[in-house]
Amino acid sequence: MHIGKLNLGFHPLMLAPMEDISDPPFRQLCRELGADVVFTEFIASEGLSREVDSSLKKLDFTEAERPLGIQLFGNTVSAMVDAALIAQRHNPDFIDLNFGCPVRKIVNKGGGAALLRDIPLMLQLTRAVVQAVECPVTVKTRLGWDEHSRPIVELASRLQETGISALTIHGRTRAQAYSGTADWTLIGEVKQQADITIPIIGNGDVTDGPSAKKMIDTTGVDGIMIGRASIGNPWVFREIKFFLETGHAAPLPSVCERIDIVSRHIINSLTWHGNKTAIFEMRKHYGRYFKGFPDFKPFKMRLMQSTEPEELLDILNQIAMYYREVE
Repeated sequence: MHIGKLNLGFHPLMLAPMEDISDPPFRQLCRELGADVVFTEFIASEGLSREVDSSLKKLDFTEAERPLGIQLFGNTVSAMVDAALIAQRHNPDFIDLNFGCPVRKIVNKGGGAALLRDIPLMLQLTRAVVQAVECPVTVKTRLGWDEHSRPIVELASRLQETGISALTIHGRTRAQAYSGTADWTLIGEVKQQADITIPIIGNGDVTDGPSAKKMIDTTGVDGIMIGRASIGNPWVFREIKFFLETGHAAPLPSVCERIDIVSRHIINSLTWHGNKTAIFEMRKHYGRYFKGFPDFKPFKMRLMQSTEPEELLDILNQIAMYYREVE
């Protein structure tokens, strides 16, 4: 699979852009543990075009994170073009346009999945960005707005005509948000269209090796994007690759490896965000990092309540000692 001149190999696995999740510390871990491509958190074009500090900070990444796409969202041509030009100065591997985020505060401002109700504007925005920048441009969207409006099959062809280099499709409508079951049928229909020549990336309900293989087999997608299944579980990419290569489930990471991964995640987050923000953001990951550990609730409560970096690392050491004895 290629995005522009970037060769990503067969069926690359991609870390989805997720607000307050896919920051540099987490992206680095996912790359180390098998993700072939990562994306920044989605960045508001209006804020970036005005060079707001919080938006500019989201552009930062390290060479170890490549290949990397910077994702933008918005609903005005001028802001999207300005933001794309600013993003391009940071030399990403490509720029991704978000036309799929279902979050109410984004949609109410006309961004993300709101563009599924204004296809002409979506195409205008996409074409303008493609023409303005030199790096490849990709798009991420959904099947449609709701069960009565799922235009993705026709829309994919029209997006391809704007000059994009790849299209990611989440197998849900905006109305579904993240509920229910992803419908991969239309993703497969897009991929099988004779006029579609750009890579099609599938997203939605891929959580492990068997589900990844099922998506590839049933839809023919060129790549897979993984979002929520990676939270507190960055080794999901490694596990999926192992299954696709061998047909067998990968061994779960040992207690020692988990502790090492969580510790590095905490330390890198402290460096990146500063203590207060890092400690708060890490709380989203603990339950998943130690999923299935018996009698873990007391440790989890202590991790969630701790406000000191040294205390967090000490709790992790205690977890390691306790569970090594019962492993």
